[in-house]
Amino acid sequence: MTNSRIAAIDVGNDSLKGIFGKMDAEVNIPNVIARDIEDRPIIGIEELDTQDPLDGIHIRVHSPTLKDNNAIYRVGNLATKSNNSTELDPGSSKSEEDQTLVMLFASIALDAARNDSNFKKNNNVIEANYTLGTGLPLREVKEGKDVGYRSRLLGSVHQVEFLVTPRYQGIKVNIKFDEVKVYPEGFAAFINLVMDNNLNIINKDLIDKRILIQDIGGLSTDIAVIKDRKVDDDKAQGFNLGVSESLELIREEIRSRHGIELDSRRDVVEIITKKNDRNHIMVKGSRTSVHDIVDRIMLELAKKQYRHLRNMWQKNSQTEICYFIGGGSSVLKEYIKTLNNNLDGYNIDFFEDEKESIWMMANAYYKLIADFSRKTQKQQAQKEEQKLAKSK
Repeated sequence: MTNSRIAAIDVGNDSLKGIFGKMDAEVNIPNVIARDIEDRPIIGIEELDTQDPLDGIHIRVHSPTLKDNNAIYRVGNLATKSNNSTELDPGSSKSEEDQTLVMLFASIALDAARNDSNFKKNNNVIEANYTLGTGLPLREVKEGKDVGYRSRLLGSVHQVEFLVTPRYQGIKVNIKFDEVKVYPEGFAAFINLVMDNNLNIINKDLIDKRILIQDIGGLSTDIAVIKDRKVDDDKAQGFNLGVSESLELIREEIRSRHGIELDSRRDVVEIITKKNDRNHIMVKGSRTSVHDIVDRIMLELAKKQYRHLRNMWQKNSQTEICYFIGGGSSVLKEYIKTLNNNLDGYNIDFFEDEKESIWMMANAYYKLIADFSRKTQKQQAQKEEQKLAKSK
């Protein structure tokens, strides 16, 4: 465990968020991949003028856990420029998609290449050991998919080879997991709300309250029910309702009405959430409002999310507060607040700090996996001491 580096990774539908080491590195990569050919030409300023590997992730991924082994991918920003890029589809299971694993391996390989002094390196091959904390939607955990997901990650060596990637071209990273913990997303959110990085309680007001946590993601929504400091697994529910489909509808309507092609759902999110000129795009150099498109589609989704909140609150009538978290909550915040003010007036709260809401899962996984790692190292040190004592 001593040479094992911590990785806490939230593979969100919009983007992957990862925190590494002693919180000394983090990464945020759009969750977009595109299958590619090997001899990708280096053209324009894409690599030559860009020193940031994040803008040019071009990799071959070898892992027995993948359905499509040894394939070549453009990942993240680079993939958004491809005609054949893919984002996760509504209804798909995060634990069963190659895309989830490709994103996960790519982010870890980037961290290993950046911090290669932590690992054994032979020529251009880095042997990287990690202790991983990650999560899955509640629905998938309830279906037992976390067990297979964990064992697929643990049981093999996964290799990422950087092809035409700035700074790291030609480097291979062999990733091995010493331990993998897969947490249900609702539980992780609760941990993040009430505890600091050392798992000390920081929010005494919340610790014994009855809470709902509605986590709105790209593909799914999880509503965790917290009472007696635990997630009530029986009452918690997951729904196949996220923001992706609505973002896709907005993207299509902008394309058909204004002839503007947006690269990915993330571009739509930026249009909806940016501080200045919110809900505006440029059409032939003119600032053009898409407010009516966004409002109509987002209000429809907010109503569906609000119905889920109402149903869950009715089933858990002694709930004191519901927290809305996740990237989807940031996008829907104003619509849900307006509905709530006009309708039931539940005690609900959002995180005004958008970054805090979006990074909440990665932060929670970090707290949990770092605590696990500390305890494991302590146990190992005690065993070593006992061995030494016996040998004397």
